[in-house]
Amino acid sequence: MTTAFQRHLARLHRFEDWVLTFLVVFMVLLAGAQILLRNVFDSGFAWAEPVLRALVLWSAMLGAVIATREDQHIGLDFIGRFVSGVKLRVARFIALTFAAVLCALMAWHSWGLVQLDREGGTDGVLGVPAWVLELILPVGFGLMALRFLIRSLLPPKTHEALPVASP
Repeated sequence: MTTAFQRHLARLHRFEDWVLTFLVVFMVLLAGAQILLRNVFDSGFAWAEPVLRALVLWSAMLGAVIATREDQHIGLDFIGRFVSGVKLRVARFIALTFAAVLCALMAWHSWGLVQLDREGGTDGVLGVPAWVLELILPVGFGLMALRFLIRSLLPPKTHEALPVASP
């Protein structure tokens, strides 16, 4: 890889990390404020619950994308105990390609959900349509599919586990 490409990739990774950090911190602060307002003042923000649900969705998907990037997703490493060399590379290729296909299918079907909610005009929260809040699903699954596919074509890192079928 060229150094310019590596720099851009490193920026993308930092951006992903910062977005996830911001979302989680905001989610914790909003949930804490909501708990405090309810228990102390018998009050609260009417919009907080649907915003928190959207934040959980976005945080979970971004966390899964980052876990895939860092090879920290759920994996199976017992196959490496029984096979090595070419057989291990073939098993790794099959497992990673399978995970990529599953993620691609999830991206495809979640895009259908986004389109359905877009056409139906489903309400979201705070004036943001539901389809905008759901965009993380096809984007996240698409990024995971791409990362699994790329990793399936690259040589394995030491002690790399095989992914479980479901992302």
